[in-house]
Amino acid sequence: MLQEMVFAGFGGQGVLSMGTLLAYSAMKEGKEVSWFPSYGPEMRGGTANCMVNISDELISSPIVTLFDVGVVLNLPSLKKFEPRVKKDGILIWENSIIKEPPERKDINIYGIPAIEKASKELENVKVANMILLGCLVKLINIVKKESLMTALKDTLPERHHHLIPLNKRAIDMGMKLV
Repeated sequence: MLQEMVFAGFGGQGVLSMGTLLAYSAMKEGKEVSWFPSYGPEMRGGTANCMVNISDELISSPIVTLFDVGVVLNLPSLKKFEPRVKKDGILIWENSIIKEPPERKDINIYGIPAIEKASKELENVKVANMILLGCLVKLINIVKKESLMTALKDTLPERHHHLIPLNKRAIDMGMKLV
């Protein structure tokens, strides 16, 4: 089982954090993992993405051109990565701010209003990425939810541990949205 994924959006939307958390969760479960970030010099506001590969076997390269799964949080990322999702793959897109829907008919598409849900229901837009991660984990069952919770505790700086319950609520919300 090899899952090749891309997470993409503007810097500051938590796309690198999503990929890191998923990769760390899989690593804790004994899976082979690669995490490859890419971002411009602008950082916040510029585009950012990361490729995450998870497998039961050795991974030959962290860089791939076609993905089993794409998770996108802005229109430039949708335009760039929608064509690069494999036939019958999965595209999860943030549909409360992206107003142009994906066009492909040969992939499984999930529009999730993560930013709207995070700001209105959880009162913190910064956890929109965790809503999308919850959707992804529910759809492809690549790691256990418990592994995500352990990874949150292990990867978040201790000064942010008070945010773990909020992140858990966001992940749970994402799992219910799909």
